[in-house]
Amino acid sequence: MRIFILKNQWWLTVITASPLFFSACGDSSNAQQQQAPPAISVNAYEVTVKDVTGTDTYPGTVVPLNAVELRPQVAGYITNIYVEDGQKVAKGQKLYEIDQRKYQAAYQQAKANLQSSKANLEKVSKDLERYERLNEKEAIAQQRVDYARTDLETTKSQVAAAEAQLQSTSADLSYSIINAPFSGTVGISQVRVGAQVSPGQPLLNTLSSDDPIAVDFVINEQQIPRFNRLKQNKGEQPDSLFTIKLGDGSIYPYTGKFETIDRAVDRQTGTITLRIRFPNPERELIAGMTATVNVLNQDIGEQLLIPNKAITEQMGESYVWVIESDSVRQQNLILGTKIGTSVVVREGLDAGQNIVVEGLQRLRKGAKVRIEDTQSSAPASPEAKSTNL
Repeated sequence: MRIFILKNQWWLTVITASPLFFSACGDSSNAQQQQAPPAISVNAYEVTVKDVTGTDTYPGTVVPLNAVELRPQVAGYITNIYVEDGQKVAKGQKLYEIDQRKYQAAYQQAKANLQSSKANLEKVSKDLERYERLNEKEAIAQQRVDYARTDLETTKSQVAAAEAQLQSTSADLSYSIINAPFSGTVGISQVRVGAQVSPGQPLLNTLSSDDPIAVDFVINEQQIPRFNRLKQNKGEQPDSLFTIKLGDGSIYPYTGKFETIDRAVDRQTGTITLRIRFPNPERELIAGMTATVNVLNQDIGEQLLIPNKAITEQMGESYVWVIESDSVRQQNLILGTKIGTSVVVREGLDAGQNIVVEGLQRLRKGAKVRIEDTQSSAPASPEAKSTNL
């Protein structure tokens, strides 16, 4: 009986304790469900529209539209140099003279030979006419007439050879004077008076045109369709489509026009060369200079502008965290021109939306956020120089 009571008491104790045990477990589970993660503190930026001028930039090199190496075509000694180093010259102007004496003598001799051949031709022609008249009267042997006709053909060949010799000596004489083939500027002379030269050697000087002048730059093959459209619509190009920045940071005062695009893509680099023509009245651009070519792109006028630091790149895509109510979501973007520390957004956002600019590292899809500060303007000025993406 005592044992039974103890068992009964134990059983009662268990029955009594069980509700308390399950009640405690239930309270712990509810507490865990009610304890949501704390909101993440972030700084936000309100997407705004700004007036910008988007440009793509490329490294360029100044090149002349015309350039030629001046080399001798006849042998001899340099007897005169008619220009100074770096002088501007006009088309046809004398530049160098090679000793002309033997070429003048050869020309005079060839001229005399031609005159002699022509005189002989005239004599032979008259002889043939006389023989043919006598032949009509049967007063001369036919063989003599045939000889006269042969002499006439031979003399005609001699005249032709003399004319060719005269042209050759005349050319040599003209080659002894080296003239400018076009207007431009000569470089530093590589020879001095008294130097001996031969056909093709040495280089005397270099002549290049300087107004107008060109700037060459390269683009990758993905950009070819864009520039082909510009080439096809040359007449519709805005005046400020092409500009250049010089090495000292100054902007060249004249704008350029599309000149040409190279014939083929370089298969090793995947690039192709473009040429822009610029006026150069003050000769400020010199062949060989480097310059930065600025090309207007589609990001002109009122554009959405956001800070670069708001953008996350992953797997070749760019996105930002957009704040909606008190949580965030990812939004993929199509970006445009970088301007200073900001970038143009072509697709993906609307003006007035808030995006996270600080505190991105802790964000996850749907995470709760608490905005500490909201910026209302981009940190970069739209006038800042852009870079090619």
